[in-house]
Amino acid sequence: MADSSDRHPPTLFSPYKMNRFNLSHRVVLAPMTRCRAINGIPQPGNVVYYTQRATEGGFLITEGTLISPTAAGFPHCPGIYTEEQVEAWKKVVDAVHAKGSIIFCQLWHVGRASNQVYQPGGTAAPISSTDKPISGRWRILMPNGTYGTYPRPRRLTASEIPEIVGHYRQAAINAIQAGFDGIEIHGAHGYLIDQFLKDGINDRTDEYGGTFSNRCRFLLEVTRSVSSAIGPGRVGVRISPAIDHLDAHDSNPFDLGFAVVARLNELQRELTESLAYLHVTQPRYTAYGQTESGRAGDEVEAGRMVQAWRAAFKGTFMCSGGYTRELGMEAVENGDADLVSYGRLFISNPDLTQRFKADAELTRYVRGTFYTHDPVVGYTDYPFLGVAKKTGVVAKPRL
Repeated sequence: MADSSDRHPPTLFSPYKMNRFNLSHRVVLAPMTRCRAINGIPQPGNVVYYTQRATEGGFLITEGTLISPTAAGFPHCPGIYTEEQVEAWKKVVDAVHAKGSIIFCQLWHVGRASNQVYQPGGTAAPISSTDKPISGRWRILMPNGTYGTYPRPRRLTASEIPEIVGHYRQAAINAIQAGFDGIEIHGAHGYLIDQFLKDGINDRTDEYGGTFSNRCRFLLEVTRSVSSAIGPGRVGVRISPAIDHLDAHDSNPFDLGFAVVARLNELQRELTESLAYLHVTQPRYTAYGQTESGRAGDEVEAGRMVQAWRAAFKGTFMCSGGYTRELGMEAVENGDADLVSYGRLFISNPDLTQRFKADAELTRYVRGTFYTHDPVVGYTDYPFLGVAKKTGVVAKPRL
Protein backbone atom coordinates (compact mmCIF):
# COMPACT_ATOMS: atom_id res chain seq x y z
CA MET A 1 0.00 0.00 0.00
CA ALA A 2 1.07 3.58 -0.56
CA ASP A 3 2.60 5.76 2.12
CA SER A 4 -0.32 6.93 4.27
CA SER A 5 1.25 10.40 4.49
CA ASP A 6 0.55 11.02 0.81
CA ARG A 7 -2.15 13.67 0.42
CA HIS A 8 -2.15 13.68 -3.36
CA PRO A 9 -2.40 10.90 -5.96
CA PRO A 10 0.91 9.03 -6.09
CA THR A 11 3.30 9.42 -8.98
CA LEU A 12 6.11 7.27 -10.37
CA PHE A 13 8.37 9.06 -7.92
CA SER A 14 6.30 8.60 -4.76
CA PRO A 15 7.57 6.21 -2.09
CA TYR A 16 5.87 2.84 -1.79
CA LYS A 17 5.81 0.07 0.81
CA MET A 18 5.96 -3.26 -1.01
CA ASN A 19 5.11 -5.66 1.77
CA ARG A 20 8.29 -5.68 3.89
CA PHE A 21 10.28 -3.45 1.49
CA ASN A 22 10.34 0.34 1.50
CA LEU A 23 10.81 1.76 -2.00
CA SER A 24 11.71 5.38 -2.67
CA HIS A 25 10.09 5.40 -6.13
CA ARG A 26 8.04 3.13 -8.41
CA VAL A 27 10.27 2.80 -11.49
CA VAL A 28 11.37 -0.86 -11.57
CA LEU A 29 14.04 -2.56 -13.68
CA ALA A 30 12.20 -5.30 -15.57
CA PRO A 31 13.73 -8.73 -16.15
CA MET A 32 15.54 -8.82 -19.51
CA THR A 33 17.59 -11.57 -21.10
CA ARG A 34 21.02 -10.13 -22.01
CA CYS A 35 23.22 -13.24 -22.63
CA ARG A 36 26.29 -11.91 -20.80
CA ALA A 37 26.71 -14.61 -18.13
CA ILE A 38 29.33 -16.72 -19.90
CA ASN A 39 28.62 -20.43 -19.47
CA GLY A 40 25.87 -19.59 -17.00
CA ILE A 41 28.17 -17.75 -14.55
CA PRO A 42 27.57 -14.03 -13.80
CA GLN A 43 30.63 -12.01 -14.82
CA PRO A 44 32.17 -8.68 -13.73
CA GLY A 45 30.12 -7.04 -16.48
CA ASN A 46 26.92 -8.23 -14.81
CA VAL A 47 28.04 -6.50 -11.62
CA VAL A 48 28.57 -3.23 -13.49
CA TYR A 49 25.29 -3.50 -15.42
CA TYR A 50 23.05 -3.96 -12.40
CA THR A 51 24.97 -1.47 -10.26
CA GLN A 52 24.58 1.20 -12.95
CA ARG A 53 20.80 0.80 -12.75
CA ALA A 54 20.58 0.73 -8.95
CA THR A 55 19.28 3.72 -6.99
CA GLU A 56 18.73 4.36 -3.30
CA GLY A 57 15.41 2.70 -2.48
CA GLY A 58 15.02 1.40 -6.04
CA PHE A 59 13.85 -2.05 -7.08
CA LEU A 60 15.61 -4.28 -9.61
CA ILE A 61 14.51 -7.66 -10.99
CA THR A 62 17.22 -9.73 -12.64
CA GLU A 63 17.11 -11.29 -16.05
CA GLY A 64 15.61 -14.76 -16.20
CA THR A 65 17.85 -17.02 -14.15
CA LEU A 66 17.88 -20.75 -14.83
CA ILE A 67 16.65 -23.11 -12.13
CA SER A 68 18.26 -26.27 -13.54
CA PRO A 69 20.45 -27.59 -16.38
CA THR A 70 17.31 -28.28 -18.48
CA ALA A 71 15.96 -24.73 -18.21
CA ALA A 72 17.94 -22.83 -20.87
CA GLY A 73 16.73 -21.50 -24.21
CA PHE A 74 19.27 -18.74 -24.87
CA PRO A 75 23.08 -18.78 -24.86
CA HIS A 76 24.96 -17.58 -21.78
CA CYS A 77 22.02 -17.03 -19.45
CA PRO A 78 22.86 -17.08 -15.73
CA GLY A 79 21.84 -19.95 -13.50
CA ILE A 80 21.20 -20.26 -9.78
CA TYR A 81 21.52 -24.03 -9.33
CA THR A 82 25.26 -24.48 -8.66
CA GLU A 83 27.53 -23.21 -5.91
CA GLU A 84 29.69 -21.37 -8.45
CA GLN A 85 26.65 -19.50 -9.77
CA VAL A 86 25.54 -18.57 -6.26
CA GLU A 87 28.99 -17.23 -5.41
CA ALA A 88 29.07 -15.16 -8.62
CA TRP A 89 25.63 -13.70 -7.94
CA LYS A 90 26.78 -12.60 -4.48
CA LYS A 91 29.08 -10.06 -6.12
CA VAL A 92 26.16 -8.59 -8.08
CA VAL A 93 23.86 -8.47 -5.06
CA ASP A 94 26.48 -6.95 -2.76
CA ALA A 95 27.21 -4.16 -5.26
CA VAL A 96 23.52 -3.39 -5.74
CA HIS A 97 22.88 -3.36 -2.00
CA ALA A 98 25.83 -0.98 -1.54
CA LYS A 99 23.87 1.53 -3.64
CA GLY A 100 20.77 1.04 -1.51
CA SER A 101 18.65 -0.93 -3.98
CA ILE A 102 16.46 -3.99 -3.47
CA ILE A 103 16.99 -6.83 -5.94
CA PHE A 104 14.93 -9.95 -6.72
CA CYS A 105 16.13 -12.89 -8.82
CA GLN A 106 13.72 -14.01 -11.54
CA LEU A 107 13.50 -17.83 -11.60
CA TRP A 108 13.14 -19.18 -15.14
CA HIS A 109 12.53 -22.41 -16.98
CA VAL A 110 11.83 -22.02 -20.69
CA GLY A 111 10.17 -25.42 -21.12
CA ARG A 112 9.58 -26.19 -24.80
CA ALA A 113 11.18 -22.85 -25.84
CA SER A 114 14.53 -24.63 -25.98
CA ASN A 115 16.55 -26.82 -28.29
CA GLN A 116 18.48 -30.07 -27.87
CA VAL A 117 21.74 -28.09 -27.98
CA TYR A 118 20.81 -26.40 -24.69
CA GLN A 119 19.88 -29.65 -22.95
CA PRO A 120 22.27 -31.84 -20.91
CA GLY A 121 24.19 -34.05 -23.33
CA GLY A 122 23.00 -32.00 -26.30
CA THR A 123 20.45 -34.56 -27.49
CA ALA A 124 17.46 -34.62 -25.12
CA ALA A 125 14.14 -33.05 -26.04
CA PRO A 126 13.08 -30.06 -23.94
CA ILE A 127 10.26 -30.61 -21.46
CA SER A 128 6.79 -29.06 -21.49
CA SER A 129 3.15 -29.53 -20.60
CA THR A 130 2.66 -30.84 -24.13
CA ASP A 131 4.44 -32.60 -26.98
CA LYS A 132 3.40 -29.92 -29.49
CA PRO A 133 6.33 -27.84 -30.79
CA ILE A 134 6.37 -24.07 -31.15
CA SER A 135 5.36 -23.16 -34.70
CA GLY A 136 7.71 -22.10 -37.47
CA ARG A 137 6.60 -18.49 -36.98
CA TRP A 138 9.18 -18.32 -34.18
CA ARG A 139 12.94 -18.87 -34.23
CA ILE A 140 15.34 -19.73 -31.42
CA LEU A 141 18.71 -18.01 -30.99
CA MET A 142 21.42 -20.67 -31.16
CA PRO A 143 24.81 -20.60 -29.40
CA ASN A 144 26.62 -19.78 -32.66
CA GLY A 145 24.47 -16.69 -33.27
CA THR A 146 22.26 -18.22 -35.97
CA TYR A 147 18.55 -18.87 -35.58
CA GLY A 148 17.02 -22.34 -35.56
CA THR A 149 13.63 -24.01 -35.18
CA TYR A 150 12.04 -25.24 -31.99
CA PRO A 151 11.97 -29.06 -31.76
CA ARG A 152 9.17 -31.27 -30.53
CA PRO A 153 9.20 -31.23 -26.71
CA ARG A 154 8.69 -34.11 -24.33
CA ARG A 155 5.46 -34.04 -22.36
CA LEU A 156 6.11 -34.22 -18.61
CA THR A 157 4.29 -36.97 -16.76
CA ALA A 158 2.35 -35.97 -13.66
CA SER A 159 4.79 -37.96 -11.55
CA GLU A 160 7.72 -35.86 -12.85
CA ILE A 161 6.22 -32.49 -11.99
CA PRO A 162 7.08 -32.53 -8.25
CA GLU A 163 10.76 -32.76 -9.20
CA ILE A 164 10.46 -29.59 -11.30
CA VAL A 165 8.65 -27.86 -8.43
CA GLY A 166 11.60 -28.91 -6.26
CA HIS A 167 14.01 -27.22 -8.67
CA TYR A 168 12.14 -23.92 -8.26
CA ARG A 169 12.20 -24.33 -4.48
CA GLN A 170 15.93 -25.04 -4.34
CA ALA A 171 16.66 -22.17 -6.73
CA ALA A 172 14.77 -19.83 -4.42
CA ILE A 173 16.76 -21.05 -1.43
CA ASN A 174 19.96 -20.58 -3.43
CA ALA A 175 18.92 -17.03 -4.34
CA ILE A 176 18.46 -16.10 -0.69
CA GLN A 177 21.85 -17.69 0.02
CA ALA A 178 23.31 -15.39 -2.66
CA GLY A 179 21.86 -12.42 -0.80
CA PHE A 180 18.87 -11.61 -3.00
CA ASP A 181 15.99 -9.90 -1.22
CA GLY A 182 13.52 -12.21 -2.92
CA ILE A 183 12.59 -13.97 -6.15
CA GLU A 184 10.15 -13.59 -9.02
CA ILE A 185 8.52 -16.69 -10.50
CA HIS A 186 8.47 -16.32 -14.29
CA GLY A 187 5.01 -17.57 -15.22
CA ALA A 188 4.70 -15.53 -18.42
CA HIS A 189 5.63 -15.12 -22.10
CA GLY A 190 5.19 -18.69 -23.31
CA TYR A 191 7.76 -20.32 -21.03
CA LEU A 192 7.25 -23.45 -18.92
CA ILE A 193 4.65 -22.26 -16.40
CA ASP A 194 2.75 -20.37 -19.11
CA GLN A 195 2.76 -23.59 -21.14
CA PHE A 196 0.62 -25.09 -18.40
CA LEU A 197 -1.62 -22.02 -18.03
CA LYS A 198 -2.63 -21.49 -21.68
CA ASP A 199 -5.14 -23.81 -23.33
CA GLY A 200 -3.61 -23.03 -26.72
CA ILE A 201 -0.61 -25.05 -25.54
CA ASN A 202 -1.81 -27.26 -22.68
CA ASP A 203 -3.68 -30.22 -24.18
CA ARG A 204 -3.40 -32.46 -21.13
CA THR A 205 -6.26 -34.60 -19.86
CA ASP A 206 -4.85 -35.24 -16.37
CA GLU A 207 -5.01 -33.08 -13.22
CA TYR A 208 -2.76 -30.47 -14.86
CA GLY A 209 -4.95 -29.81 -17.91
CA GLY A 210 -8.44 -28.85 -18.95
CA THR A 211 -10.10 -26.62 -16.37
CA PHE A 212 -8.72 -23.31 -15.11
CA SER A 213 -8.09 -24.94 -11.75
CA ASN A 214 -6.05 -27.73 -13.31
CA ARG A 215 -4.06 -25.43 -15.59
CA CYS A 216 -3.23 -23.16 -12.64
CA ARG A 217 -2.12 -26.13 -10.52
CA PHE A 218 1.56 -26.10 -11.52
CA LEU A 219 1.95 -22.35 -10.89
CA LEU A 220 0.25 -22.69 -7.50
CA GLU A 221 2.41 -25.66 -6.52
CA VAL A 222 5.55 -23.73 -7.40
CA THR A 223 4.39 -20.60 -5.58
CA ARG A 224 3.35 -22.50 -2.47
CA SER A 225 6.60 -24.46 -2.33
CA VAL A 226 8.81 -21.43 -2.87
CA SER A 227 6.81 -19.36 -0.37
CA SER A 228 7.13 -22.02 2.31
CA ALA A 229 10.90 -22.09 1.73
CA ILE A 230 11.73 -18.36 1.82
CA GLY A 231 8.52 -16.61 2.96
CA PRO A 232 5.67 -15.25 0.78
CA GLY A 233 6.80 -11.67 1.31
CA ARG A 234 9.94 -12.47 -0.69
CA VAL A 235 8.02 -13.97 -3.64
CA GLY A 236 6.67 -12.17 -6.71
CA VAL A 237 4.77 -13.80 -9.58
CA ARG A 238 4.78 -12.69 -13.22
CA ILE A 239 2.02 -13.65 -15.66
CA SER A 240 0.89 -12.58 -19.15
CA PRO A 241 -2.59 -14.04 -19.82
CA ALA A 242 -3.21 -11.86 -22.89
CA ILE A 243 0.17 -12.28 -24.62
CA ASP A 244 0.67 -14.76 -27.47
CA HIS A 245 4.48 -14.84 -27.43
CA LEU A 246 5.83 -18.24 -28.57
CA ASP A 247 2.30 -19.39 -29.52
CA ALA A 248 1.07 -18.86 -25.96
CA HIS A 249 -2.58 -18.32 -26.88
CA ASP A 250 -5.55 -18.81 -24.60
CA SER A 251 -9.18 -18.97 -25.69
CA ASN A 252 -10.28 -16.87 -22.70
CA PRO A 253 -7.41 -14.73 -21.40
CA PHE A 254 -9.71 -12.52 -19.33
CA ASP A 255 -11.02 -15.39 -17.22
CA LEU A 256 -7.61 -17.08 -17.13
CA GLY A 257 -6.19 -13.94 -15.53
CA PHE A 258 -9.02 -13.90 -13.00
CA ALA A 259 -8.45 -17.59 -12.26
CA VAL A 260 -4.77 -16.98 -11.50
CA VAL A 261 -5.57 -13.93 -9.36
CA ALA A 262 -8.27 -15.76 -7.40
CA ARG A 263 -5.99 -18.68 -6.63
CA LEU A 264 -3.09 -16.44 -5.61
CA ASN A 265 -5.48 -14.58 -3.29
CA GLU A 266 -6.54 -17.90 -1.77
CA LEU A 267 -2.91 -18.92 -1.35
CA GLN A 268 -2.12 -15.65 0.43
CA ARG A 269 -4.89 -16.34 2.94
CA GLU A 270 -3.56 -19.86 3.41
CA LEU A 271 -0.03 -18.56 4.01
CA THR A 272 -1.23 -15.66 6.23
CA GLU A 273 1.13 -13.23 4.48
CA SER A 274 0.85 -11.39 1.18
CA LEU A 275 3.10 -12.17 -1.74
CA ALA A 276 5.53 -9.41 -2.60
CA TYR A 277 3.63 -8.54 -5.80
CA LEU A 278 1.87 -9.69 -8.94
CA HIS A 279 3.62 -8.58 -12.15
CA VAL A 280 1.49 -8.50 -15.33
CA THR A 281 2.76 -7.75 -18.84
CA GLN A 282 0.64 -5.64 -21.16
CA PRO A 283 0.47 -7.09 -24.69
CA ARG A 284 1.66 -3.93 -26.42
CA TYR A 285 4.44 -5.80 -28.13
CA THR A 286 6.05 -9.19 -28.53
CA ALA A 287 9.75 -9.90 -28.83
CA TYR A 288 9.45 -8.60 -32.39
CA GLY A 289 8.33 -5.17 -31.24
CA GLN A 290 4.58 -5.14 -31.86
CA THR A 291 1.38 -6.98 -31.10
CA GLU A 292 0.34 -9.60 -33.61
CA SER A 293 -2.76 -7.73 -34.73
CA GLY A 294 -1.56 -4.19 -34.09
CA ARG A 295 -5.16 -3.00 -33.66
CA ALA A 296 -5.74 -0.15 -31.24
CA GLY A 297 -8.99 -1.71 -30.05
CA ASP A 298 -7.14 -4.82 -28.94
CA GLU A 299 -4.78 -2.71 -26.85
CA VAL A 300 -7.70 -0.91 -25.18
CA GLU A 301 -9.37 -4.22 -24.38
CA ALA A 302 -6.13 -5.62 -22.97
CA GLY A 303 -5.81 -2.54 -20.79
CA ARG A 304 -9.30 -3.12 -19.43
CA MET A 305 -8.43 -6.70 -18.61
CA VAL A 306 -5.31 -5.64 -16.69
CA GLN A 307 -7.33 -3.03 -14.78
CA ALA A 308 -9.83 -5.71 -13.78
CA TRP A 309 -7.10 -8.09 -12.61
CA ARG A 310 -5.51 -5.25 -10.67
CA ALA A 311 -8.78 -4.52 -8.89
CA ALA A 312 -9.18 -8.19 -7.98
CA PHE A 313 -5.66 -8.89 -6.70
CA LYS A 314 -5.12 -8.44 -2.96
CA GLY A 315 -1.64 -6.99 -2.90
CA THR A 316 0.97 -4.98 -4.79
CA PHE A 317 0.34 -4.86 -8.53
CA MET A 318 3.09 -4.17 -11.07
CA CYS A 319 2.62 -3.54 -14.80
CA SER A 320 5.08 -3.79 -17.66
CA GLY A 321 5.08 -3.85 -21.44
CA GLY A 322 5.81 -0.86 -23.64
CA TYR A 323 5.35 1.79 -20.96
CA THR A 324 6.67 5.30 -21.56
CA ARG A 325 7.18 7.88 -18.84
CA GLU A 326 3.75 9.31 -19.59
CA LEU A 327 1.97 5.94 -19.59
CA GLY A 328 3.70 4.96 -16.35
CA MET A 329 2.71 8.22 -14.67
CA GLU A 330 -0.86 7.74 -15.83
CA ALA A 331 -1.02 4.14 -14.59
CA VAL A 332 0.17 5.04 -11.09
CA GLU A 333 -1.85 8.24 -10.78
CA ASN A 334 -5.05 6.47 -11.91
CA GLY A 335 -4.46 3.57 -9.54
CA ASP A 336 -4.02 1.03 -12.34
CA ALA A 337 -0.63 -0.03 -10.94
CA ASP A 338 1.44 0.42 -7.81
CA LEU A 339 4.73 -0.12 -9.66
CA VAL A 340 5.77 0.02 -13.32
CA SER A 341 8.68 -1.99 -14.70
CA TYR A 342 10.69 -0.84 -17.69
CA GLY A 343 12.81 -2.99 -19.99
CA ARG A 344 14.19 -1.63 -23.25
CA LEU A 345 14.32 1.97 -22.01
CA PHE A 346 16.40 0.81 -19.04
CA ILE A 347 18.86 -0.93 -21.37
CA SER A 348 19.98 2.31 -23.00
CA ASN A 349 19.31 4.60 -20.02
CA PRO A 350 21.00 3.23 -16.90
CA ASP A 351 19.84 6.36 -15.04
CA LEU A 352 16.25 6.02 -16.30
CA THR A 353 14.70 7.07 -13.00
CA GLN A 354 16.72 10.29 -12.92
CA ARG A 355 15.87 11.03 -16.55
CA PHE A 356 12.17 10.42 -15.87
CA LYS A 357 12.25 12.75 -12.86
CA ALA A 358 13.86 15.49 -14.96
CA ASP A 359 11.71 14.65 -18.00
CA ALA A 360 15.02 14.54 -19.86
CA GLU A 361 15.84 13.18 -23.29
CA LEU A 362 16.38 9.43 -23.57
CA THR A 363 19.16 7.54 -25.35
CA ARG A 364 18.02 5.23 -28.13
CA TYR A 365 18.63 1.55 -27.63
CA VAL A 366 20.39 -0.56 -30.25
CA ARG A 367 18.37 -3.74 -30.74
CA GLY A 368 21.24 -5.51 -32.49
CA THR A 369 23.26 -5.61 -29.26
CA PHE A 370 20.50 -6.92 -26.98
CA TYR A 371 21.71 -10.55 -27.09
CA THR A 372 25.41 -10.33 -27.86
CA HIS A 373 28.04 -11.59 -25.40
CA ASP A 374 30.21 -8.46 -25.35
CA PRO A 375 30.68 -7.43 -21.70
CA VAL A 376 30.64 -3.72 -22.57
CA VAL A 377 29.20 -2.84 -26.00
CA GLY A 378 25.45 -2.44 -25.83
CA TYR A 379 25.55 -3.45 -22.18
CA THR A 380 27.46 -1.09 -19.86
CA ASP A 381 28.53 1.62 -22.31
CA TYR A 382 25.29 3.60 -22.55
CA PRO A 383 25.78 7.15 -21.23
CA PHE A 384 24.42 8.71 -18.07
CA LEU A 385 22.56 12.02 -18.19
CA GLY A 386 24.83 14.78 -19.42
CA VAL A 387 27.53 12.39 -20.65
CA ALA A 388 27.82 11.88 -24.40
CA LYS A 389 28.43 8.43 -25.85
CA LYS A 390 30.83 8.38 -28.80
CA THR A 391 28.71 5.99 -30.84
CA GLY A 392 25.26 6.96 -29.62
CA VAL A 393 22.70 9.68 -30.08
CA VAL A 394 20.76 11.28 -27.27
CA ALA A 395 17.18 11.58 -28.44
CA LYS A 396 13.65 10.44 -27.79
CA PRO A 397 13.53 6.74 -28.70
CA ARG A 398 11.15 5.16 -31.15
CA LEU A 399 8.88 2.79 -29.22
